Amino acid sequence: MLGLGLMTAFTGLAQLPAIPTAREPVTNIYHGVAVVDNYQWLEDAAEPAVRDWNRQQNERTRSYFDKLDFHDGLAQQLSELIADESASYGLADCRGGIIFATHFKPPAQQPVLVRLKSIYPPALRKVVFDPNVWNTNGTTSMDWSVPSTDGRLVAICLSENGSENGVLHFFETATSSALPDIIPGVQFPTGGGSAAWNADGTGIFYTRYPLPGERAEGDSHFYQQIWFHKLGTPISADTCELGRDFPRIAEIDLAASEDGHWLLATVANGDGGDYAHYLREASGSWRQLTHFEDGVKVVQFGKDAALYLLSKKNAPRGKILRLPLAELDLNKATVVVPEGQGVIGEFASSANGLYVALMEGGPSRLWFYPKTGSPVEVPVLPVSSVGGLHCWQGDNLIFASSSYLKPSGWYEWQPGMKVPRATAFQTTSPAKFDDIEVVRELAMSKDGTKIPISILRKKGIKLDGKNPTLLTGYGGYGVCLTPAFSSTRRIWFDAGGVYAVANLRGGGEFGEEWHRAGNLTRKQHVFDDFIACAEHLIQRKYTSPNKLAVMGGSNGGLLMGAFLTQRPELARAVVSRVGIYDMLRVELDPNGAFNTTEFGSVKDADQFKALYAYSPYHHVQDGTTYPAVLFPCGETDGRVNPAHSRKMTARLQAATASGRPVLLRTTATAGHGMGSSLQVRVAEQADINAFLFQELGVDTSPWTFK
Repeated sequence: MLGLGLMTAFTGLAQLPAIPTAREPVTNIYHGVAVVDNYQWLEDAAEPAVRDWNRQQNERTRSYFDKLDFHDGLAQQLSELIADESASYGLADCRGGIIFATHFKPPAQQPVLVRLKSIYPPALRKVVFDPNVWNTNGTTSMDWSVPSTDGRLVAICLSENGSENGVLHFFETATSSALPDIIPGVQFPTGGGSAAWNADGTGIFYTRYPLPGERAEGDSHFYQQIWFHKLGTPISADTCELGRDFPRIAEIDLAASEDGHWLLATVANGDGGDYAHYLREASGSWRQLTHFEDGVKVVQFGKDAALYLLSKKNAPRGKILRLPLAELDLNKATVVVPEGQGVIGEFASSANGLYVALMEGGPSRLWFYPKTGSPVEVPVLPVSSVGGLHCWQGDNLIFASSSYLKPSGWYEWQPGMKVPRATAFQTTSPAKFDDIEVVRELAMSKDGTKIPISILRKKGIKLDGKNPTLLTGYGGYGVCLTPAFSSTRRIWFDAGGVYAVANLRGGGEFGEEWHRAGNLTRKQHVFDDFIACAEHLIQRKYTSPNKLAVMGGSNGGLLMGAFLTQRPELARAVVSRVGIYDMLRVELDPNGAFNTTEFGSVKDADQFKALYAYSPYHHVQDGTTYPAVLFPCGETDGRVNPAHSRKMTARLQAATASGRPVLLRTTATAGHGMGSSLQVRVAEQADINAFLFQELGVDTSPWTFK
């Protein structure tokens, strides 16, 4: 079977047209080092030559998939699995006794905002806003929404084609009627966007980027500030509340207290993980509560006229502090949850204590810390994730939980209950995973660090090195890869596949030290960790290099680029979505500048040295036997410039000696992935699965139409 799969792959490749790509050398100098870039001309997406080259690449990629007689069968099964799932919910907030949630059920292209009175059956819902009706093309998405204190109004940020370039709209929740107020420029992928209502719902605080003429042209997506808009007045009358002295790469998140009299602004210094916090008091005056160097990551309003702060200062796994609103001196904050073995993730204040989700290398456990007495563990599924913590009344906790083998659902728990109570919001799936088990194993990285891997495999699997295996990872920004369910993995398991998730340094699975061990000049640790995980799967005979595929996106796409250039012999296929590959020019893009606090900058000599040492684009070697590679990306991506995928495609196509395909797949109506329509997401996933099946030599007969 392996031989047949490889023969099919090479036969299909031989029929692919070659796309001529001109080399136009440009030399850039960094700290005295001359770096030649042959494909810098591909950065300008507006150039006719670039657009024509991109079109030809897409046609070439489409011709690859058109030759696969099982592709349509895969796409059909994917669509059916997704369509046969029950509706999924995202509980957002409760204001004025109204519960606000997102509701998603195919064939709808986008989630819908609804209001409910209860989270228990029958849990009747009414639509507040339906983007599928607003735009029947399915390309309008909700970036976020925030209801007023009394629940009478809701502000919704809308963007098009996955661009995350958001405009703020206002609606009456009872009638779904739109208000005439519209505020542009509140959201962009660089610093995100946010809003919070005032106490009586007559106006809203919102984030805003510079208007034309306020800043230099290159700063239009920087210098985010906080503004206030009074409903019914022109936006030209809006006033700047705060932010004139914020950093160029400030990212602001706004949150109001339950009564709306206090406003909290969390200001991130780019994407590196340092935060400052500002508080607008009931009097209307602002004060700075924390500074970047204070190590406070999260601040929330409590139920008891106090603030609760997640601090990692001298506590890399986190501790929670309490600070009364009546005495806003950070030095007088008291520890209410000390640092422990688990990493503190989400937390929520209740009437008589705190609920805290503790991360343990990826999976989570949930605890209740009462104001008096010992902590109580809340029973949750083993090897699961916990999030979305809400305490709307008393000590009742509403939370979401998901595992690799069971769909996500929302549950209620309060002290005294033996097990959480399921709410009406449980997702059911036609895909069952009773034959699948999850094991946690440890790979040994280059420097001796143990790296956890969650491995999903069929019970009774033979460890003979013949199993198609897909390994994924991320390793950046302190982001944690937690257990999550996907019905479409059923297709992979039915093909005999193994699915593995690596919890790499650079993430936050073991706290801030784990994150810092994989950022800035220490980024190579992330790649070493992932390589070790691939070697572990091969050594344990789950798979072999000819049956191993790896996949990642965004920062995980950088990981894929580093992996395939550093150890190309370890895998047969690579899927790298919306990735970063030219680490010397990434900060020239707006969002790239925000990433310098995580990756470093070429302006710093030591950081340049580290960036150049692993930059995937600069380490492609001519004549190397590279894996098959698929580069999916979106034209409207404001987080990672699709030019990275174009340049990396051109460089690999020119260099590879393997005869395996290097494919660029660009979607015109998609960005980084957020807000993509269901149709776009299913089409991309079908291509990814087809690519993996083809290149790993999987038996595709069950999906082939005769």
